[in-house]
Amino acid sequence: MTAPAVAPGSGLRAPTADRAPRPHKPGQRRFGPLAVASVVVLIVLAVLWLLPFLWSLSTSFKSEADAAATPQTWLPAGGFTLDAYRAVLEQGNIPTWLFNSLFTSVVITVIVVATSALVAYAFSRLDFAGKRWLYIATIASIIVPPQVLIVPLFYQMLAFNMVDTYWGIILPQAIAPAMVFVLKKFFDQVPIELEDAARVDGAGRVRVFFTILLPLSRPILGAVSIFVFIGAWNNFLWPFIVTNDASLLTLPVGLQTIKSAYGIQYAQNMAAAILAALPLILVFLFFQRQIIKGISTTGFGGQ
Repeated sequence: MTAPAVAPGSGLRAPTADRAPRPHKPGQRRFGPLAVASVVVLIVLAVLWLLPFLWSLSTSFKSEADAAATPQTWLPAGGFTLDAYRAVLEQGNIPTWLFNSLFTSVVITVIVVATSALVAYAFSRLDFAGKRWLYIATIASIIVPPQVLIVPLFYQMLAFNMVDTYWGIILPQAIAPAMVFVLKKFFDQVPIELEDAARVDGAGRVRVFFTILLPLSRPILGAVSIFVFIGAWNNFLWPFIVTNDASLLTLPVGLQTIKSAYGIQYAQNMAAAILAALPLILVFLFFQRQIIKGISTTGFGGQ
């Protein structure tokens, strides 16, 4: 049935059918008030999180006089300078400390990921005597403060003649019960039917682990690797205790040995902190996708 015609000049509108809402395109995003507010809050939190780092970066490029002046300003009166970085690089053996930190952190990461994955697979898929109590002991060890173990670990390294060696730095950090817990929770989510199908084809436990479970676990393995690497890189207390040889110092420990006879040097301290954090910033920039994916799909996100 068509709408009745309206004479021109009558001042009346012709009746029109109700317009249907425009279909939502797949690639089109709709930003409501809640989404905009969420973005604003996230931007504010990001700026607040970045402020201390930006202040450290600004201070590291100041002269010592500008860094100690009051009141403090973002832009120094004397301009920015590289004197603090030159002093830190001249007073310390940065390349050797950087190599030591990189070598020990990589080895610790490889050992922790390999052993934690194997232990987590055993807890998730195998049945053996004492499994429940052993798993409880593993979880309970997470709450033990590392500082409590420093004295017995040092005497153990002393008995094994590993003080002032790379292995003395590496081995006490090569156990991570928290990573076992996270990997087990992820393995529990993998459908067991995939392994059953592989066993029907004649695959054994080892082959199932390496050809099925590990490829499916790449996001969580990447996240665990990055978190372990960051923890090993930032560890100051244990390398400081177990090493006396200057050629074995890690970067966090080595930078703390740079002292000045003129009291606290704020610019140099900030420059040393930036140098120590720079490799971790690069790791995060290159692997942030793996970190976010691992957190969103595994136990790191509380799932």
